[in-house]
Amino acid sequence: MKLIFATNNQNKVKEFRSLLGDQFEIITLLEAGIDIDIPEPHDTLEANATEKSATIHRMTGENCFAEDTGLEINALDGAPGVLSARYAGEQKEAADNIVRVLKEMEGKTDRSAQFRTVISLILDGKEYQFEGVSKGHITNASQGGEGFGYDPIFVPEGETRAFAEMELGEKNQYSHRARAFQKFVAFLKQTANV
Repeated sequence: MKLIFATNNQNKVKEFRSLLGDQFEIITLLEAGIDIDIPEPHDTLEANATEKSATIHRMTGENCFAEDTGLEINALDGAPGVLSARYAGEQKEAADNIVRVLKEMEGKTDRSAQFRTVISLILDGKEYQFEGVSKGHITNASQGGEGFGYDPIFVPEGETRAFAEMELGEKNQYSHRARAFQKFVAFLKQTANV
């Protein structure tokens, strides 16, 4: 089964391909010859994921999926949430976003947070959604050099290391994206009788 992944983020493509194996073929927007930056105008992860998958489905008529992920910090009333990628501005620089979060977290005793991913799959013209959550806490400073986004300041429950201190295989044991993806893959396998 071939699926277009409605993203320009190569880190996310790498993560998803590592989870999917070779049973399904993931085509990136670039590989599909699509060069657009799909807007994320909504105030929920669910609606933004739908916006992205629906846009690509309208353009191609192909089976496709998209995801939207947010870091939700309790002490910041759920921020950065849907604004996670552009929390420090439209330049979407992870380092700037991290600096802003750490500054806003100064003096906060409640450092609990969660990463949440919502996948929107359009298969044969019908939409399905899958959610994955990884609970944890925000560190006091950046740690590690792996991963991307907020990985250097997020430690998942049951771990002492930030995501950025883990190899991809280790991160996938805790990852919100991996958890959403496991539900997504189980559904695809059941649907495709793989």
